[in-house]
Amino acid sequence: MFVDFAEIYIKAGDGGNGAVSFRREKYIPNGGPDGGDGGDGGNVVFVADPGLRTLMDFRYKRKYIAERGENGGNRNKSGRKGADLIVKVPMGTIVKDKETGRIIADISREDQKVIIARGGRGGAGNQHFATPTRQVPNFARSGSPGEEITAILELKLIADVGLLGYPNVGKSTLLSMVSSARPKIANYHFTTLSPNLGVVSLGEGESFVLADIPGLIEGAHEGAGLGHKFLRHVERTKLLIHVIDIAETDGRDAFADFDVINRELELYNPELAKRPQIIAANKTDALQDTEKLDRFRTEMESRGYKVFSISAATGQGVNELMRYTYELLKTLPEIVLFDPEQEVEITVQSNEPPFTVRRENEVYVVEGPWVTKLLGSVNLNDRESLQYFQRSIKNMGVIEALEEKGIKEGDTVRMGDFEFDYIP
Repeated sequence: MFVDFAEIYIKAGDGGNGAVSFRREKYIPNGGPDGGDGGDGGNVVFVADPGLRTLMDFRYKRKYIAERGENGGNRNKSGRKGADLIVKVPMGTIVKDKETGRIIADISREDQKVIIARGGRGGAGNQHFATPTRQVPNFARSGSPGEEITAILELKLIADVGLLGYPNVGKSTLLSMVSSARPKIANYHFTTLSPNLGVVSLGEGESFVLADIPGLIEGAHEGAGLGHKFLRHVERTKLLIHVIDIAETDGRDAFADFDVINRELELYNPELAKRPQIIAANKTDALQDTEKLDRFRTEMESRGYKVFSISAATGQGVNELMRYTYELLKTLPEIVLFDPEQEVEITVQSNEPPFTVRRENEVYVVEGPWVTKLLGSVNLNDRESLQYFQRSIKNMGVIEALEEKGIKEGDTVRMGDFEFDYIP
């Protein structure tokens, strides 16, 4: 089954917590702090696998979570780093942030690796908080959370040349004639329900990849027919071969078909309409009026297009078309959908504020990701740790925010499971 679209949840591993520990050795009654650091969380890494051709696996597994970093230990032992989660995807996969639509990566090179979500940093052990005046710190720092994102995966096929045209104009037949691809071929509309790839070989070291893009119809840019489902596969191609039923079977009109398909390309993506096109006037073996081909050729060449008269069924004119295509390809630049320089050090930013203050009955509630992290880093039963907590909420602006909400002396403040009376 060909699947070229998927939505998945990605979560990098959280960092391990730093340890609170003190040396307990014979003859050293007052050993200093020796709590180790937590290990970093594992990253979620996408790797291009040339053996994959579809995103089908992502329809069955939708959550990808990397390993958490190990907590620190005593005797300055750091926790083990969480293992990276390696996710294999087909070459040609675009990864987008669902919330913003931003492209995170274009995975188009063999064995290319991209970090999609970074693991959280491990927390510092209490050994790092010792000072001349605080010799026995009874607190450590929690690990930071790993990045998480809901990602959209889109597969845009890796092909040099795309075959365009209405359904049943002979694209699949042409592909089967010039390559080892064996697409399903029959005389009814929308025979091709998924793109087919074939390698056209013209001699030693002379080859290119040809994609049969399923038939388009008017309104495809809005999703009509197969619409957006397959238009995306044209985006990587450097050159387009527009297959026209010149015999106008099934009541077709060659001129109208050509104009409609190109209008759909432009409406979907204006850059596609600028791609070089070669016209393959197909089904000449069924053509009764040769003047029709002459009129079509004259009009299209006046618009700047090269026209080849072919019969995909009999092979007439096909070799000449493929040779011209190969020579033209050598002169065309590569198509860049996404700047690879932007793939490095991907960071998914959160728009969530560090904390919020609200009033619930007679209690002022302070909550948010920063609050959770702070409470995980302190020991509220320890005097020095409690002083660190008080300094942190003041420096972060919590006290100022409470005063803006109208808090008065003696009012209750709740942060997580911890409650205390406000004293200015």
